[in-house]
Amino acid sequence: MSTSRPLLGCIADDFTGATDLANMLVRGGMRTVQTIGVPAEMPAVAADALVIALKSRTVPAAEAIAQSLAALRWLQQQGCTQFFFKYCSTFDSTDAGNIGPVTDALMKELGVDFTIACPAFPENGRTIYRGYLFVADALLNESGMENHPLTPMTDANLVRVLQRQTESKVGLVRYDTVARGAAATQERFTALRSEGVKMAIADAVSDKDLFTLGEACAELKLITGGSGVALGLPENFRRAGLLTAVGEAAQLPKVDGLSVVLAGSASKATNAQVAEWKAKRPAFRIDPLALARGEDVVAQALAFADERIKNEPVLIYATATPDEVKAVQKELGVAKAGHLVEQALASIAAGLRQRGVRQFVVAGGETSGAVVQALEVRALRIGPQIDPGVPATATLDDQPVALALKSGNFGSVDFFEKALRYLDGKTA
Repeated sequence: MSTSRPLLGCIADDFTGATDLANMLVRGGMRTVQTIGVPAEMPAVAADALVIALKSRTVPAAEAIAQSLAALRWLQQQGCTQFFFKYCSTFDSTDAGNIGPVTDALMKELGVDFTIACPAFPENGRTIYRGYLFVADALLNESGMENHPLTPMTDANLVRVLQRQTESKVGLVRYDTVARGAAATQERFTALRSEGVKMAIADAVSDKDLFTLGEACAELKLITGGSGVALGLPENFRRAGLLTAVGEAAQLPKVDGLSVVLAGSASKATNAQVAEWKAKRPAFRIDPLALARGEDVVAQALAFADERIKNEPVLIYATATPDEVKAVQKELGVAKAGHLVEQALASIAAGLRQRGVRQFVVAGGETSGAVVQALEVRALRIGPQIDPGVPATATLDDQPVALALKSGNFGSVDFFEKALRYLDGKTA
C-alpha cells in the first residue's frame, strides 16, 4: 500500500523544472503534489512525493542556499526519507553557482558525504558521455545554450563546470560502469568515496541508464540532477514495500474556462513554437523597449485579448531571437530586461484570470515563476504528460486553474495547441 506520509521530498530551482520532475514521478505511479515555494502547511491531499518549486536558479548563491535549506527542513518535517535537488537538464548555472553551492549546503544539512549529479534526459535529447553533456547531437556549448541570457553554458564538461562551483572534490561515474548495472555503479560510488569525491557526475545515454542509476541511488539520502534520473526512484520504494502502483496518480479535475498561451522564453524550441502558432492563430508581442519607455503594454495586450479570447485562444509573447535579446540587453541591461518582461507577463496573467481565463500554457522557467506568483498559486496536482518533461497540472483550489508550465527548450513545435487540448481534458 502507499504510505500515508510522503516518501520523497524534492527541491527544484525553478517552476518548470519542478513540474518536469513531478511528471516523472507520476509516470512511476507516485501521487505527486508540487508547491510554489515553501508552504505554511501540508496541502490537504494524499501524496507520495512532494516537490517544492523555488525561483533560485539565478539568484545570488547565498539566497539560493537559504531558500533550499528552508525547503529541505520543511520536507523533513513532513516525514520524507529521501531528497532530490532538481536543476535543469542543460545544467544551467555559472561559475558562482548555484548547483555546487546548494548541493554543498544540502549535503552538510543532511550529514551525507556523497551524492551524484546527473542532468541527463535522453527523451529530450540530453545525454552525458564521459562527463560531457550533449543536447541532441551537439555539445552543450554548441547547442545554443552558449547564448543563454542568464546562464550561458560555454563548457560541455560537467566535471569541470561543477568543480568550478564547489570546493568539494568532483568525480565521474562513466558510462561503461553504468552499463554493467546497479551493483557495479554502487561499487563505483564506494570507490569514489574512498578517493574523497563528494559529488560525481554520472553518465547516461538512455532511459535504461537512468533506471540503473535510480536503483543504484536507493540508499543515497540526497540525489541531484535533472528530472530524468527520477525515473528509477519510484521502483525503489515499491521494492521496499512502501509504494504500490497508483492508478489515479495522474488524474486531474476538469477545468472549464477561457485559454491563453504566455511565452517569455527565448530558446530555439519556444521560437519555433511561437512561429508555428503565429501562422494560424492571433498573437501579441511584448516589446521590452516599449515597456522601458513607460508605454502601457500590459493594457495593450489585455485589449488585444479582450477582442479575441472569447472566440479562440491567443498567444502573448516576448520570445525573441538571440540577436534580438542581446540588443535589448545591451540597451537595458540583462537584469532589467528580464524583470520588465516577467512582470509584464505576470500582470497580463492576473488580468486575464479576472476575465475568465482558467487554462494557461506558459513557456519559460522564469516566466512560469512570475505567472504562478501573480495567479497566487500555492500548490499543484500533477497530471498526465503532454510532451516529455511537461505535464498538465491543476491548482489545489475550490475553483482550480489548469496550467502547463514548459521549460523553454522543451516541447514539440505544435506544443501550444497540444497543451491546450490536454488542459481541456482532450488527451487523444
